Amino acid sequence: MPAAIRKLLQHPGHIARVQGISVGHHTDTRRPTGCSVVLCPQGAVGGVDVRGAAPGTRETDLLAPSNLVQQVHGITLAGGSAWGLDAASGTVRWLEAQGAGLDIGVGRIPLVPAAVLFDVLLGDMSIRPDAAAGYAACQAASRERPAEGSVGAGAGAVVGKIFGFARAMKGGIGTASFTVDGVTVGALVACNALGDVYHPTTGELLAGARTADGARLLCARDALLRGDSPQTILAGSNTTIGVVATDARITKPQAQRLATVAHDGLARAINPVHTMSDGDTLFALGTGQSGKTLGLMTLFTLAAEAVAVATARAILLAQAVEVPGQARLPSWSDWQSPTP
Repeated sequence: MPAAIRKLLQHPGHIARVQGISVGHHTDTRRPTGCSVVLCPQGAVGGVDVRGAAPGTRETDLLAPSNLVQQVHGITLAGGSAWGLDAASGTVRWLEAQGAGLDIGVGRIPLVPAAVLFDVLLGDMSIRPDAAAGYAACQAASRERPAEGSVGAGAGAVVGKIFGFARAMKGGIGTASFTVDGVTVGALVACNALGDVYHPTTGELLAGARTADGARLLCARDALLRGDSPQTILAGSNTTIGVVATDARITKPQAQRLATVAHDGLARAINPVHTMSDGDTLFALGTGQSGKTLGLMTLFTLAAEAVAVATARAILLAQAVEVPGQARLPSWSDWQSPTP
């Protein structure tokens, strides 16, 4: 195994290393699909940047720097397309039961922005995350390293669909983090991209569109550059969504910029990215619980790198899926297994 791949697989960091953050998944293996939650019940400054042209989101407007609300209490990521947004209701209900939320005098309102990815072409579309799934993900949340690969919001993720679903590969969810001077920046990314996924450092193609016989990777970028015609793609049928979080003390405008710069990590790992058929959305959270600040140049560098590594890990740790009546979608690990 190349050293650069081994380094990604052995990356020790994860988003739950950020002080004030816990992470949980719920996976429905019947389709498969699922949801993931990033919880900050004590509150965190929030930001968001939507780069894809076909997003599915909830409560993103309140994150604008000029708007009133200063803190949120969790983020929900889910499969199921627009139906999956219901998972955030379960997250809200769980947080309320913990006494978390914006104090309005007569009670508390947990603020939980959310984003979904389109995975309903995989299996029975009537099976999708709901409020009960979001609640279950919260119950499973912890400060331990989150599971990665084909779990949670990445359970039904598929990448490399430019030349058709049958020639795509399995996507997933991944995490990474880096710590400098006592400040940690971490990311959790569910990759369901239309494009191919690359090693963010070496540029090696990891997964994506396959050749017509399915035997090897095509390299969609090269195919498009030579004029090959992509298959007609349903708008919004893809999307990479995620959260970048830090325990540095940051302002709301800085959180917004953190989400913006974090998309550089997606651009290092996915090509093409931010297409008309993707709803790429990244949230940013700042818990401030380290009690420290960090130069913005360093903070933003850590964020983009964490997102890039998390995206690659989502692919490296994904598992192949075979749904009755549909083509088998291989994973990166399938390419590493010698042919019998």
